[in-house]
Amino acid sequence: MSAPLALTVGEPAGIGGEITLQAWLRRRAVALPPFFAIDDPARLERLAAALGWSVPVAPIAAPAAAATVFERALPVLPVAFAAPVEPGKPDPANAKTVIATIETAVRLAANGSAAALVTNPIQKETLYQAGFAYPGHTEFLGALAGGARAVMMLAGPGLKVVPVTVHLALAAALAALSESEIVAVGRVAAEALRRDFAIARPRLAVAGLNPHAGEGGTLGREEIEMIAPAVAALRANGIDATGPFSPDAMFHAAARRRYDAALCMYHDQALIPLKTIDFDRGVNITLGLPFVRTSPDHGTACDIAGKGIANPDSLIAALEMAASMAARRANAASLTG
Repeated sequence: MSAPLALTVGEPAGIGGEITLQAWLRRRAVALPPFFAIDDPARLERLAAALGWSVPVAPIAAPAAAATVFERALPVLPVAFAAPVEPGKPDPANAKTVIATIETAVRLAANGSAAALVTNPIQKETLYQAGFAYPGHTEFLGALAGGARAVMMLAGPGLKVVPVTVHLALAAALAALSESEIVAVGRVAAEALRRDFAIARPRLAVAGLNPHAGEGGTLGREEIEMIAPAVAALRANGIDATGPFSPDAMFHAAARRRYDAALCMYHDQALIPLKTIDFDRGVNITLGLPFVRTSPDHGTACDIAGKGIANPDSLIAALEMAASMAARRANAASLTG
């Protein structure tokens, strides 16, 4: 991987800055690949000083400079905030800068200046107040990629989950489910497992929607009328899909060994087991994009921002996963090119 990773600021009043600093401090211990932050260098310097951390910050003019300074300083592609940043107090005045860092990272990843983008968590409510029109990162990135079918995957040690519906209220998520939607998401997931995780024949375990997967129709007919036909359609497309399985019995250790990813019907059905198994090392991945994007699988944690106690493990895992995914794509391109 020749190009560095691009790391966006996320919510500046959250923990993104301090986990970015901590990731750089651990760069040698975990052999992190070079990355650069898209942030305000002065803000990061003030934050490091306030926390008593020795983190030299080096403003850079272009991503290519990141590799030359990474070992001695944290490379930062500078941006400016409209309002002063105070830990724990998000300000909608800074929303445009937050959005701009995502747009910049996408542009750099798309043109090859960055090997991949890693996004620090955003405070969606604050962005909404500034007119942000997307439910979250996943949908925004799909739009920036020209309307690509963006699909969320959460990956951690021993489990990968893909929700069919994502940032929707539960009633709306149930209304949005359909056989065609399950098939479309399953196809994207299977292709990503092949391309980005080097799994030659991915196995998808498809969760039911109702308790006990509907109990033969007595607890709901979605499994019979929608999910089972979707599984059959995926199999007809050459994808090793099985199910629907009872959601309460498919995430224990023995069950997880029988599949490569679980296709879940809604957000919490996917995220609760993933975060329960290993909250600190989960990674959010956007599948279906022409570039690699990962993110820590946690929020902005504004309640602890600026205290120096945030755990950087998920960000470190996101950086490592982005690098490995980008390397696989680059290797595949060199073999076919």
